[in-house]
Amino acid sequence: MVLNNIEKLLEKYNNAETSLAEEAQLRAYFESDDVAPHLEHYKPMFLYFSQSQQEQYTKDVPLKPKRTKLYQWISVAAVAVLLLGFIVPRVWDNEPKTLADYPPEEQQMYLEAKAALAMLSDNFSDGTSSINALDLASENFNVGLNKASHITEFSETTNKLLKN
Repeated sequence: MVLNNIEKLLEKYNNAETSLAEEAQLRAYFESDDVAPHLEHYKPMFLYFSQSQQEQYTKDVPLKPKRTKLYQWISVAAVAVLLLGFIVPRVWDNEPKTLADYPPEEQQMYLEAKAALAMLSDNFSDGTSSINALDLASENFNVGLNKASHITEFSETTNKLLKN
């Protein structure tokens, strides 16, 4: 009778339908020495469960992370360097410079670069207008192809009519 009950409990256990009390019965049965021979292969599993419940973690877990003061001071130093990098040039260089404040060679290079960039801008504008013209031609070509497909459909239907 007990063996029959254990087999039913094992079937329920395998289907994950047992309660905690039924699992305790199974654990107690497999911890005993009188286990049926055809159920011996379940014994290591239930013994492992019993032993794993006994295990404890004995090492201390640190609750606060260890921080060194060096990292905090490095961040303060980095902020100070950035502030000095932005503030010092503005303090020493009060007056805004104009083109007349630079030497004649630099003024000439500035004017040449300005002229070159203006020419590049004009050529770029001309190129974009040419591309717009190509887009218009492409669109007209697509409309023509669409109309040509209507002609082929018309010729196919007239061929069908003439064959009949």
